[in-house]
Amino acid sequence: MLPSEGAAVKVAVVGATGRTGQRIVSALQSSEHQAIAVVRNPAKAQGRWPTVEIRIADVTQPQTLPPALKDCEAVICATGASPNLNPLEPLSVDYLGTKNLVDAAKATQVQQFILVSSLCVSQFFHPLNLFWLILYWKQQAERYLQESGLTYTIVRPGGLKETDDGGFPIIARADTLFEGSIPRSRVAEICVAALGEPSAYNKIFEVVNRPDQTPVAYPELFRSVAAM
Repeated sequence: MLPSEGAAVKVAVVGATGRTGQRIVSALQSSEHQAIAVVRNPAKAQGRWPTVEIRIADVTQPQTLPPALKDCEAVICATGASPNLNPLEPLSVDYLGTKNLVDAAKATQVQQFILVSSLCVSQFFHPLNLFWLILYWKQQAERYLQESGLTYTIVRPGGLKETDDGGFPIIARADTLFEGSIPRSRVAEICVAALGEPSAYNKIFEVVNRPDQTPVAYPELFRSVAAM
């Protein structure tokens, strides 16, 4: 059963110490929802959020995931491979790791799964795929989530910026935006706004910031995109 519209939910943020994950936890702290920070390395989380419960798990170790998701109504997945010389990391983190997390979410009866993906995942010859096919593996993770039976929201941000230089987001359907950037803080806002929001269910959102965009409430932006 999905959470009631506007109801507060307990949310597992997986990849909480990452640059986007940190902002998602902070956005949840400013909302009515309860954040659970799921991290691989507890040392990175120590002292960061004094009032947030920390749970330890690794998406590449599937047995660690069900305890980390216990009693959570929603999951926001903000994991991602880091650029390095390991050619298997995008496969193991962005696809197999997300697959493990989806399976654990189903097993623990999570009601909504929000996945932070990337713009241009459908463009196989995109330069980012030179990093061990990272966009390709993100797209495979998206497909697995879509076919899982879970209620999902997939957020495909443009280039991620550390600071907000002004402007507001636009949201478009899948495979229609191919350039642009967006502050990580805006991505966090979008993920939190999608929680328990029927107009965000079972949709892919491509999101970038535009300096000339006027502010529009997120549910209105979500409604402008048709379901898949």
